Amino acid sequence: MSEEMLVCYCSPTLAGLKTGSLFSCPYSSQKMIIKEIREFNQKLTQKGIRIIPVHISDKRALIYVYRPEKLKEDFSDETTQIILKCKGYDCTNPSQCICRLIQKLQSAPDFPHEIGLFLGYPAEDVKGFIENKAACSKCSGCWKVYGDEQAARILFKKYKKCTEIYCRKWKSGVAVEQLTITI
Repeated sequence: MSEEMLVCYCSPTLAGLKTGSLFSCPYSSQKMIIKEIREFNQKLTQKGIRIIPVHISDKRALIYVYRPEKLKEDFSDETTQIILKCKGYDCTNPSQCICRLIQKLQSAPDFPHEIGLFLGYPAEDVKGFIENKAACSKCSGCWKVYGDEQAARILFKKYKKCTEIYCRKWKSGVAVEQLTITI
């Protein structure tokens, strides 16, 4: 897992605009990817960022980069709690929710679409996606929108602009630790 991947796929999370990001990363050895994640966590934990592999297959790892405090705040939302409870999560403990998500990613035959709640997507959009089986959305960008289309489009633009700026800064030599905002 490279710094470049972290910046390219997780800029809005690093900037404090988004709760979490998820990306797939190739690796040559499981021992090496765990070592790389540990090194990133040593650099970024003090900035309020956690990085964990939520699924590891033969040569790819699904990496979750998130802000625990923001996740806790997101999970205090009533609609979010209802969705998560219906999907078998204990909303009182975000860490346990992450463990449950990892179990589902590793063993469930279907992808757990409630994962959007772990990424900071609006609960009404996650609910709409699940209920409509991904059909009939108003628009799509970083996610499919079933609720406030205008607010979502604004966020999509903000996330895109953030990623462009962060990638440019990283390419000019700014380290990921310097790009990561402490909140």
